[in-house]
Amino acid sequence: MPDYVIVGAGSAGCVLAARLSENSDVSVTLIEAGPPDTAQELHIPAAFAALQKSDLDWDLTSEPEPGLDNRRTYLPRGKVLGGTSNLNAMVYIRGNQADYNGWSEGGAAGWGYDDVLPYFKKAEDNERGEDQFHGTGGPLGVSEGRSMNPLADAWVEAAKALGHEANPDFNGARQEGVGRYQTTQRNGMRCGTSVAYLHPAADRPNLEVVTGGLVTRILFEGSRAVGIELTRNGQLEEIRAEREVIVSAGAYNSPQLLMLSGIGPAAGLEALMIEVLQDLPVGENLQDHPMALINYKTDVESLMTAMSPENVAMLESEGRGPLTSNLAEAGGFMRTRAGLDAPDVQFHMAPVLYYDEGLGVATEHGFAFGPCVLKPTSRGSVTLRTPLPSSKPRIVSNFYATEDDRQSIIAGLRMAMEMAEQPALTDVITGPFRAPDSDSDEDLMAFARAYTQSVYHPTSTCAIGEVVDNDLKVLGIEGLRVVDASVMPTVTRGNTNAPTIMIAERAADLIAQA
Repeated sequence: MPDYVIVGAGSAGCVLAARLSENSDVSVTLIEAGPPDTAQELHIPAAFAALQKSDLDWDLTSEPEPGLDNRRTYLPRGKVLGGTSNLNAMVYIRGNQADYNGWSEGGAAGWGYDDVLPYFKKAEDNERGEDQFHGTGGPLGVSEGRSMNPLADAWVEAAKALGHEANPDFNGARQEGVGRYQTTQRNGMRCGTSVAYLHPAADRPNLEVVTGGLVTRILFEGSRAVGIELTRNGQLEEIRAEREVIVSAGAYNSPQLLMLSGIGPAAGLEALMIEVLQDLPVGENLQDHPMALINYKTDVESLMTAMSPENVAMLESEGRGPLTSNLAEAGGFMRTRAGLDAPDVQFHMAPVLYYDEGLGVATEHGFAFGPCVLKPTSRGSVTLRTPLPSSKPRIVSNFYATEDDRQSIIAGLRMAMEMAEQPALTDVITGPFRAPDSDSDEDLMAFARAYTQSVYHPTSTCAIGEVVDNDLKVLGIEGLRVVDASVMPTVTRGNTNAPTIMIAERAADLIAQA
């Protein structure tokens, strides 16, 4: 019987399994619903879009979104060792210092910026070297971009022409400004958490990795979690845990598993004839970053031709070139109005057409850029559709439910249109591919409703202070923790993979000290 059973081998689960199994006196079983991370597309950075809606994707879809003309939105999630760290755009962003200090001031003791910075540094192997803000020698490769598409540089120059300062390190002393993103890569290849953490630990005799196992419920004796039930190869199995069950299934699937196991809003569980073990607001408080991208055509070579034989050879021999692109090569953080204490929009710039939620196929050269709302005040939810574990949950992101969020996206889109008018971009734009009709509030909001997508940063559905305590233990339950992006009290200002890895690093210490 293992000491710890970890559900989900994603961005957090791989970190936990590796760190906890460093102690040879501790045994760990890590369970992943998807397969091993052997597909070549997982490791070639520019190939990740080919994995969307594949067998390696949970391929979730929202309910009709009231703020998006009742459209359903595509919500990809990695279903493979490494989870979404193997399906994402590899942008290494920690968030704003104000995010973590806000958590701490809100009651999440131990989660302030000074508390979490050592864990960011512990995880990191930054090729820039070690300094006050960065670490070296950690498992996670953090690298400069190696694609260096000139369209990304043109966008940065256009943003600078509007007065946005260049920022060489969004994870340093200040977040605001524009520039190129660092990526979770090593030698030009993706460095997800399976590669960074799990593979080096795989031969440990005290670590068992189970793939192809869908966990159907958590097992309890009284109010104590004692193991899990899973289906594998058509068979129902149980795996017991000596010490703890740790749920690391992500902001959609972690609340789903808790609710299937009787932990969640009582009224919703009772409606599905699920016995209520603990009445908690599981699945509420969902937060995500809504993004609206403008696309322009160009006669400059884009990433559309990245898979050429020459570029394949360059990747294999030199670890550079278009196939190392993370698509979101450049971007930045900005305030759209006075009186804000931190940026309220983030830009992503991709030197290729990126439309229809990334599912559209580029058949001509172009590029995309646009804002996302960084600190949304809108709140969504994750609820059960049925009591069957194989059913996909009901997800409502509830984008643009508040006036603050609507004003941020309107102002961000207006910024984007101003950028497109700067010489650095007018020199390369040959025409619009998909853009707002004008810069009026009405046209900008209509564009946002029609074309907004998730940036794939769901958080906060098992939030600290609401569902788990400051040590990430589920309230009112023994032997059960949640460790992933769902525990964030509020979504961070920026891409959420690095913060999720940090949470797991800190959780590993909390668990080891228990």
